[in-house]
Amino acid sequence: MNPIAHSLAWCLLAGLSVLPAHADPLSLPKPEGKVLLEISGDIRYTNAGDKARFDREMLRALPNRVVSTHTPWTDQERKFRGPLIRDLLSRIGAHGDQLRVEALNHFSGQIPVSDVQDYAVILAMTMDGEPLAIRDFGPLFVLYPFDENPELNTENIRYRSVWQVAKIHVH
Repeated sequence: MNPIAHSLAWCLLAGLSVLPAHADPLSLPKPEGKVLLEISGDIRYTNAGDKARFDREMLRALPNRVVSTHTPWTDQERKFRGPLIRDLLSRIGAHGDQLRVEALNHFSGQIPVSDVQDYAVILAMTMDGEPLAIRDFGPLFVLYPFDENPELNTENIRYRSVWQVAKIHVH
């Protein structure tokens, strides 16, 4: 082994030895702020019984994506930011092929997991740099990249584009 690889291997081993034997590097921390999202169902990593709860900071900590797009509900192109839903599902160890996404008013839409794997669907948290308010799709909005993928501008996809998201159930 060359000296650089040996040093890197040593650093990695030394860093891992400080973790307690039972520590899971993928465990989900508890939210410290107001819970914006609760995920249930077929998930591996939880922080509240059998559910995964996320506050704004936990969602911001996930890799975020910016999607600039027109939507059927906005009068011009807008810039939305939030985590890719596929990254969120990966973070909680989700297994399943359907998502039931529920809004604050209890409206719900069914989203095939294949949608979030095939397209850059985000859970938008901001629009044009401002946090989404409840009156403006917030606090969370399932946003498909409509301009990037014109084939998504269908009634089915619009129905899946749930806003005021509060819960996701993986099944």
